[in-house]
Amino acid sequence: MTGATVAEAIRAAAERLAPTSDTARLDAEVLMAHALGATRSELLLRHLRDAAPEGFGPLVERRAGHEPVAYIVGHQEFHGLPFQVSPAVLIPRGDSETLVEAALAARRGAARVLDCGTGSGALLLAVLASLPAARGVGVDRSGLSLAVAAGNAAALGLGHRSAFLQRDWTRPDWRAGLGLFDLVLANPPYVETGAALAPSVAAHEPAGALFAGADGLADYRLLVPVLPALLAPGGTALVEIGATQAEAVMALGAGVGLAGRVHRDLAGRDRVIEFVCE
Repeated sequence: MTGATVAEAIRAAAERLAPTSDTARLDAEVLMAHALGATRSELLLRHLRDAAPEGFGPLVERRAGHEPVAYIVGHQEFHGLPFQVSPAVLIPRGDSETLVEAALAARRGAARVLDCGTGSGALLLAVLASLPAARGVGVDRSGLSLAVAAGNAAALGLGHRSAFLQRDWTRPDWRAGLGLFDLVLANPPYVETGAALAPSVAAHEPAGALFAGADGLADYRLLVPVLPALLAPGGTALVEIGATQAEAVMALGAGVGLAGRVHRDLAGRDRVIEFVCE
């Protein structure tokens, strides 16, 4: 909108985004703050009467094309921390904070933490930020993901307590040299191949971090059986699951001597299984 104020441009953008997003007004405000180089709070307090920046319109059009806001602005908050994101990694979601909280409750004294499929590093770094004596390792098969994670560790001042290694758990030697851990974290792919996903997810987030075979369990079948070999005595593994997968994943754990219990997210859905050796 040529000559529009920030407030007017936000209103128009919210209308434009309403068919695309359930949070159209919020999306418009976040994109405007990004275009202004301000925080959303600064935008709302100081800039509503300013002239709208020219760069705002293209950002709105990208969102109208279902591109996630986090990829457009390049960052996403998770567990109170800012994380840089790119299309190489899944966008950290609030549901996954259930895993972080369960991990912290299970092992406040953890000294070594492993994050399997680390992506942006969100799970590992959120845990390390709350455990100042702990060190962690994040593994991922994607070099691009590892670069994002290492950048986040450095930005959060956690680079000296974390390492990121390229490993692929579909290969038999992926655990070589890792050692044992007090906490093992994992948010593996768990979406059924062919499942209907929102366009913002299906068209933009990395398929390799989403899909796991016809029943969504392919990666659990590889990862859960090796958890006992990764856990130090008294260690705990926390594995994120899809809302209908608890029974199947618990059975995989029981088959290798792991006792499990389910943690639910804020919406009351099964979200995380906590495993310990029986």
